Amino acid sequence: MVLQWRPPGQSIILQMRVILIYKDGAVDPAATRPAPDQVPLASLRKGAGGVVTQVLEGDAGIVGDQAGATIGRRLIEIGFVPGERVQIIEEVWPGGDPMAVRIGSTVFALRRREARAVMVRVDTP
Repeated sequence: MVLQWRPPGQSIILQMRVILIYKDGAVDPAATRPAPDQVPLASLRKGAGGVVTQVLEGDAGIVGDQAGATIGRRLIEIGFVPGERVQIIEEVWPGGDPMAVRIGSTVFALRRREARAVMVRVDTP
């Protein structure tokens, strides 16, 4: 669940991601499950773009190692936040890894395994 808050008299909107934790310590699966119209950034090809909808954190299966939470947090820190536009600028040949991704006015090189943690709603041509 994402909460948005605008301080009185400010034009800045603060976003906060909330994950519900049940009494037994289990995480609410609906809070981390991507919506059906979302795809991982890693599945996009050169020239494709979309809007970031979610960054999956804390799931070692997404990134492939125990540093999943750290990578998800760093992706958010560098700008992969819900509502931000992204575009695949380039893919290295052969294999397409790493990929150059433009977010805002900055271009980042991401491994596909890291890009799997970023969920996007793809622009329709």
